[in-house]
Order: sequence, then C-alpha cells, then structure tokens
Amino acid sequence: SPQSKHNHIHMKRSKNLLIIFFCYSANVFAQADVQLDFDKPATYFTESMPLGNGRLGAMVFGNPNKERIVLNEISMWSGGLQNPNKKDAYKYLKPIQDLLLQGKNLEAQKLLQEHFICAGEGSGHGQGAHVKFGCYQIFGDLWINWTDTISAISNYKRSLRLDSAIATTQWEKNGVVFKQEVITSATAQAIIIKLTASKKGGLNFATSLYRKEAANVNAKNGLLQLTGTLDGGDGDKGIQFAGVLNAVNTDGKKNVEADKIEIRNATECTLVITLNTNLNWPNVGQRGADPLLKAIATNKSASVLAWKNALASHIKDYQSYFNKCRLWLKDDNANIVKPTTERLSAFQNGKPDPSLVALYFNFGRYLLISSSRPGGMPANLQGLWAEEYQTPWNGDYHIDINLQMNYWLADCTNLSVCQQPVFTLLQQMAKYGKQTAKEYYNANGWVAHVITNPWGFTAPGEGAEWGSTLTGGAWLATHILEAYNFNPDINFLKKYYPILRGAAQFYASILIKEPKHGWLVTAPSNSPENSYKLPDGTTGNTCMGPTIDMQIGRQLLLGTAKAAHELGIDKKWSDSLKEIAAQLAPNQVSNKTGIIQEWLEDYDEEDPQHRHVSPLYGLYPYNEITPWSTPILAAAARKTLERRGMAGTGWSRAWKINFWARLGDGNNAYTMLRALLQPAIISNNEIDYQVGSGTFPNLFDAHPPFQIDGNFGATAGIAEFFVQSHGDENIIRLLPALPTDVAFANGKIKGIKARNGFEINMQWHNAKVDQISVISLFGKTCRIIGVDCKQIKNNKGQQIVFKNVDGAIVFQTQKGETYNLE
Repeated sequence: SPQSKHNHIHMKRSKNLLIIFFCYSANVFAQADVQLDFDKPATYFTESMPLGNGRLGAMVFGNPNKERIVLNEISMWSGGLQNPNKKDAYKYLKPIQDLLLQGKNLEAQKLLQEHFICAGEGSGHGQGAHVKFGCYQIFGDLWINWTDTISAISNYKRSLRLDSAIATTQWEKNGVVFKQEVITSATAQAIIIKLTASKKGGLNFATSLYRKEAANVNAKNGLLQLTGTLDGGDGDKGIQFAGVLNAVNTDGKKNVEADKIEIRNATECTLVITLNTNLNWPNVGQRGADPLLKAIATNKSASVLAWKNALASHIKDYQSYFNKCRLWLKDDNANIVKPTTERLSAFQNGKPDPSLVALYFNFGRYLLISSSRPGGMPANLQGLWAEEYQTPWNGDYHIDINLQMNYWLADCTNLSVCQQPVFTLLQQMAKYGKQTAKEYYNANGWVAHVITNPWGFTAPGEGAEWGSTLTGGAWLATHILEAYNFNPDINFLKKYYPILRGAAQFYASILIKEPKHGWLVTAPSNSPENSYKLPDGTTGNTCMGPTIDMQIGRQLLLGTAKAAHELGIDKKWSDSLKEIAAQLAPNQVSNKTGIIQEWLEDYDEEDPQHRHVSPLYGLYPYNEITPWSTPILAAAARKTLERRGMAGTGWSRAWKINFWARLGDGNNAYTMLRALLQPAIISNNEIDYQVGSGTFPNLFDAHPPFQIDGNFGATAGIAEFFVQSHGDENIIRLLPALPTDVAFANGKIKGIKARNGFEINMQWHNAKVDQISVISLFGKTCRIIGVDCKQIKNNKGQQIVFKNVDGAIVFQTQKGETYNLE
C-alpha cells in the first residue's frame, strides 16, 4: 500500500541517516573521544600505548632512537599445579566456630592462622614468581635501535586509535618522515609493526628480542628465536615459551646475526612477532604443543600477508567488538588535538572536556576487548600488560572484588562475549574447589577464597587476616546469573548451572546459627581486608557473618533457585535454598553511625575510610538495596559512602562511582570520576602510594601501582549514568544518574545493554531523551522509565500498543525487532 511504501522509505531513510550519523560522528570526534595523543616518547610503562588481541599484548613506547615495545602473552605464568589444601583442616573448623560463637574472635583468628590457612607458601605474600603459586609476567622486549641517534627530531607525535586499535608514531629527521604503525592482530595471531620512510632507502636499524632471565636468543633460518622455561616452583620446571621475530623488507638489505636483525637502506619494512607458551588452558595438568614450532608456523603465515590485508583483517575483527557500543558527548572542541596528559591536568583544573569522559568510557571497552577474548584466559590484575618479572600481587586473579570488577562492564556495554573466559575459569575453580571444600569444611559443593591462578588454587590465603574470606568463588559465580539476566539464553544457563549448584550447595551447607538472633551466618570469614575494633581497643579480622557474605549468599541462593525453576529441575532442593536465604542475617543499620553495618556486631572500623566498601555489595553490584524499594537502607548506604569519603585507591574510586550512580546521585558519581581521573604522580619511576592513585598518562588506572580493574569498574559506572535496569521489577531507567554538569547535557549512546535482553540506542538534549530505539533480543516485555512517549513503532512502521503503568512505559516485544519510541 502507499502507506506501507511510505513507511518503508521512511525506515530506509532513517536507517541510512543513522549510519551516516555514526560515520559522521566518528569523523567529528576523531581525536577527542577515540584517540590518545602524546607529544613525546614514553619514559615509563604507564606512558606507553597498550595494544592487545586477547592473547598477545604490546606496550609501545614510541622512541625514535631506541624503541622499546613490551611483549606480553596472557598464559605467561610461572608456578604449577600443587595441592595447597591443608589435610584434615576441617577438624579445626568447629573449634574455630565455637570460639566465634563465644565472642572470642582473636582466639579464633589465632587458631585459624595456625591450622586453617593454605599449605605451603601460598601466594608467596604477593611475591610468587618462584613458588608454586606462580606469577603472571612479561614475555620480553622488542628493541628497535635506529642507526642515527644523533640528528635532531622534529614534528614528533604518537597516538593510539581506539576505534581501530592502531598505535602510530611519526617523526622527522633530516627531512625524512618516519612512521611506525603497530597492531596486535587476532586474525593473524601476531604483533605486526609497519615501518616506513618518506625517502627511498631511509630505514636503517637493528631489531632484537630480549628477556633478562630464563631465556636464550638465537638466529635460525632468517628468524630470531627467543626460547625458555619458567620456574615451576619447588625446583620443578614450569611452562615453556617461545617468541619468533621476522623482518620483511621491500628493498634494501637484511642481515640476520646471532642476536639481531639489521635492516639497511630500506624504504618499507614489516616486523612480525609471534609468541606462544605450552600452558594448555584450561587443562593445565597437561602441556600443549611445542611453543617454538607453533610460533614459527604462525610467523610464517603472518609474514606473507601484505600489510594492507593484515590491517584490514585486523580492523574488521576488532570493530566487530568495538562498534557494538559507543558513547559521544557533545563537545565544541572535539577536534582540537592535545596530549592526553594535558587534557587530564586541565580537566582537574576545571576546564570542560566532555570528550575525555567519553574517551575514558571507550578506552575501558577497548581494554576489555584487547585483554579478554572468547576461548582465552581472563583479564588479570593488569589485563595482560606487564613489564615486570614479579608483577604486583603476582598479577593474579583476586576474587574478593578485583576480577569481578574487571567484568562489570561486559554485559552493560555489549561485550558479553568477552566474559566467556571467566566462565571457563569458574569451571576450573569448581573442579579444584571440591577438594578444598572437603579438606576445610567437610562439605559438598565447591569453594574458592580470595586468590586464584591458572593452576586451580582455591585454598584460603596464607594470612588469616585477609585469606579466609570464603565467598570469592560464590561472588564470581553470580556473574553467571547476571549474564543470564542480560542475555536470557536458556542454553547458556543450562551449561553453567552445575557451577551455580555447586557453589550454592557449599554455601548452604556450612552456615551456622549465631546465638543472639538465630540468624544463619558464615564462619569463619572476614570482611575483605578491613579490620574491626573490639570494645577493649584490640583489632581483628576473623568473624562470622560479615554483611557482604550475607548479601552474596542471598544473591547466590535466590538466583540459583530461580535458575533451577527456569530449567525445570531441582524443585525440592531449590525451594530449600529460598528458605535458607530468608534466614540469613539481614542488612543492619548501625545505631552509632547510621551506616550499613559491615559486621554482624556493630563494631567500629579500624579505618572508617577503608578502600573496600564491602557492606554496600547489596547496592552494587547486587540490587537488594535501591532508593525505591528499600529507602531506609539506601539512606544508610549514602551515609556509609559519606563516611568512607571521596578518597581511595583507583579501583575503590571506581566502585564508588557505581554506588553513587545506583543511588541516583550523578553529581557525586561524577565527583568520584573526576577523582579517579586525577593525574597519578610518577617520580623516578616510583609511585607515591599515598597520593598517587588516579590515572596515569596513558589512562591506565593507578591503584597504585597500575591495576586495570579501576578502568573497567569506572566504565561500568559511567554506563550507569545513562541506563540502569537492576531490580526485580525489570524496569529500564533512562538517564537515572546523569550529572547536572553541562558536559553531560547533550549526547548519544549506541548499543548499551539492559537486562532482559534489550539493546538501546539513545540521544538526549538538555538532559532529556529525545530519540530512542530499543532492540529486543529475546522478545521479553519492555518497561521503560525516563522518556515522554507518545507512540511506539516497530521497524515495519506499525504502531505498537503500550501502557503507562506507575510511570513506566510497558509494551510487549518480538524477538529480533526494533522499537522506536517517539
């Protein structure tokens, strides 16, 4: 019909306009929101430019005289399999619990330290490179030594493009323009460096591979080969690793020596680096293929690729992730190119820079895409970027918040697929955690405590004051529940339900009744890393029923029961989980301070501004505390945040962004974001642990030192400014925590996700939504608050019936359909 034809033309025009808009926006905001700029080479690691394909990482320093590129491979782990569980530790469980029930916390903690920590050296007190726990570490360095290091350098610039994952360095010497482009290609599984000179024969350099320990470098068949074996701990050999470097020059001469490749009088040259280990993730009890043979074969395949083809394939693959979600904020100065360091400083001094917020959001997604891909290993404490042989805290997986925070952004920013490595890790943890559950608690199911690694470490840590938190694995398991909430795929739930079942089975079986109220509580445990004061002034950590344990327990037990119902299985058992959850110690408000109590008893905190804000787990990432459903608890949560203050380490500031956003307080959330973006202090490559937290020149989070969870957590927090969908009523809230600062008044976001399987493209003007389309991925009922809706049309131009229920627009959707709210 004519009307149908008109609708079709209108839809086609709208679709084309949308495509034009996003292409145009990518050009208008070319520098400001997707590019990091620098006007000098990096001196420190935290000034260099990160690249990654989920397995391989590179940090590009951009030095035109002696270039350093740090090389990383995500399975580069020392250590090995061990049994870290203390045999028959469970015999001390009841004595420890009895002491806690009698209020003898310090005696319980002493007994725990003696008999209820891990066997052996544990994490080596965070220095585990040469013990069984192991350490994630640098693979090595690539060096490019230019022949002319005397001539003056001019017109220097380097940049990292987030929309194409390319690091470019350009400079001029003696009238010759040199250009270096670096990518970490997922399709070629290689780090590829293109070097060009504007004058024929202008390239003259030597390149080499280097590792200061456990490695040898030699030349063979025109390639440089770096090979070695890491320390397996206890005198054992660890994994083998191999790196291969090839130089492909179009002209000039190439000379391969024992430890370097020399290029003379070339105009173009491509360096190809391939890295492998024989760690067979996740079957780490076995060894994989010979890493040298694999690195040689991969290098050979990558070396025959033309640069333009390798680049095109890399960009297509990368953008299949990056283009799913993107934030723009209106910025009149978006095309003014300034070094990122200057932007950070100016921002702290009050100069508006809306695109810096968008840049940080887009950078967080960039980092997750670059450090966590399907089929690989999870992003660790440093993603996959490390220059150390002993990384801080072993670069491991801390599961009392840090690994979880790495993935808070995955679902909401349309990168759910990047979270797959976490579920593989959970499968491994469940496998090894069964033995830990037996040895320490004589319980079924599985448990993991505070730290873990690729080798299946699930025992308590070596220190009672921090290592006995028993809900780390349970917390990580709730990511299965959240992933299903965002993408309600029943096959996904069926696949990972056994992990939930095992975690819930353990949790439910180890609870005891505390004497004062008869509530069910965990014991022994602690509130992550924080200490309480007893009435006599002494301090302790070990306790029963810390608030965070109870909140995690409710989420796990109720979520597992709901999952069983969705799958139509385990009815009797899952009903029992709901009964148990109802008996857990509830959230309590302190009579002394009005805050959410951190412990079962109303103890004073040793550090009222402690970086862990554990009692607010129920506010974020869980949703049992909300301003609309639990206003009294929400008010207490606000007091808790006010008491904690606006300071803290990088990741702690990131967590507070999410807390304030969940309370609907965009201004305090923005204040925390500004604090996180405070330039970190570097002096002689040393970081001041007291005042250095914030953001490094390359936008890496300063814990300090560098720790990537702050980047990821803050990105999730920024997403909460624009769309929230938590809570049992399944309502999508638009602009629920938008700061009143003018920088946020006008903007667009593409591809942000909401729970129940909805994807949203939205534009707002003067802080009010004026354009929105909703894509229904699973055909669920859609409920939206925050838009003045007059009509809804699908992509066929058909009007959709909707209702207004308590201020929410409610309409039924069809799977795969797009809905335009006008």
